[in-house]
Amino acid sequence: MTGTEVVAVVAVVVLVASAAFLAMAETSLTHLPRVKALALQEEERRGAAALARLLERRQDVLNPVLLLVVVCHLSAATIVGLLAQHYLGPVGFAVAVVLEVFVIFVLAEAAPKTYALEHTERAALLVAPVVVLLSRFPPIRIATRVLIAIANVIVPGRGRKGGPVVSEEELLALADVAVEEEVIEVEERALIESIIDFGDTIVRGVLVPRPDMVTVSADTPVGQVMETVITNGYSRIPAWSDGIDDICGIAYAKDLMRAEREGGAGRPVRSLLRPAVFVPETKKVAELMREMQSQKFHMAIVVDEYGGTAGLVTLEDLIEELVGEIVDEFDVEDPLVEPLPNGDVRVNARMPIHELEELLHLALPEGDWDTVGGLVFNLLGHVPHEGEVAVLDGHRFRAERVQGRRIGRVRISRNDPEEGT
Repeated sequence: MTGTEVVAVVAVVVLVASAAFLAMAETSLTHLPRVKALALQEEERRGAAALARLLERRQDVLNPVLLLVVVCHLSAATIVGLLAQHYLGPVGFAVAVVLEVFVIFVLAEAAPKTYALEHTERAALLVAPVVVLLSRFPPIRIATRVLIAIANVIVPGRGRKGGPVVSEEELLALADVAVEEEVIEVEERALIESIIDFGDTIVRGVLVPRPDMVTVSADTPVGQVMETVITNGYSRIPAWSDGIDDICGIAYAKDLMRAEREGGAGRPVRSLLRPAVFVPETKKVAELMREMQSQKFHMAIVVDEYGGTAGLVTLEDLIEELVGEIVDEFDVEDPLVEPLPNGDVRVNARMPIHELEELLHLALPEGDWDTVGGLVFNLLGHVPHEGEVAVLDGHRFRAERVQGRRIGRVRISRNDPEEGT
């Protein structure tokens, strides 16, 4: 072999090795979340700081890497093709194609990418310093931008710059795997699901509905309002002027107690009211919680699209969406779910639809209702009487308790259930 041919062979080896390194860099930098890089930086791992900076601008780094991978593959293929033609003539092209497919696929693609997938952190830390230098090299950076601009002319678009995205379903699947491997507890997995659902929940799904609100007239004497507070065990009670749709303020128990001690039990509570905060029923609960924390209020009046009072929501209601029901030793409440001996289930009509879906493993219809009671109203099309049954997806929904026009409890069973209370 001549000196030129020796240089060509060495160049092919270097190009294939470079392509393998770059393929490992592409895979590891694509699959490593930035939060993991920040965790590695906190652990003071070597190269973690450079890796975290790289992932801040992931798209700017990956494009030069992909360009160099293509350059390495094409250059190696061209050199091998020329050498094969020189020694074997036209048959050399066929030999070169077979050889290139094997070498490039196995050594420069499959092997390094598999390693990067199995050892993502180690591979990312290894490639980070080199990728930093390559991404800053002016000729590579300029060539990448020019080619990207040409590509955007052909196919308009700016691409995705946020790096790999994990969907909510994938995150819950990871949590399920973590529970199976005893990395996290079942309760921690439930909390993760609650946090995910929390971001999509609106106030209408967590409010205390209008019929359940405890309110007083603004002209009620302080002493009577104090009795209402003690009877119901609340620290705050809304007050109205011309009806429940005209909430004019919130009465605080501590203000009432102070007024009573100062001899003001007979004066109207209007003089003690604090301003009420009003929020629409379509407001996201996560946003409302941030406002409650920053503005330091614990109760908000929920209004519907017509400006009427739809209910109220407290900070405790929002926290319960994350951690479950908070009941102290003095609370007396009907359970949301009560399993019955024959396999039926009795639920509170205020139970949210999504919780019932999880309980029965059903896909229930969606509509302008959020609770089991709303679903039964929709199925029947009228106010049910006690004992009336609606059927859906092989299940019977029996209105067990109806107070006026309101459903209190619903008994759910399979078709042809064993009757009983």
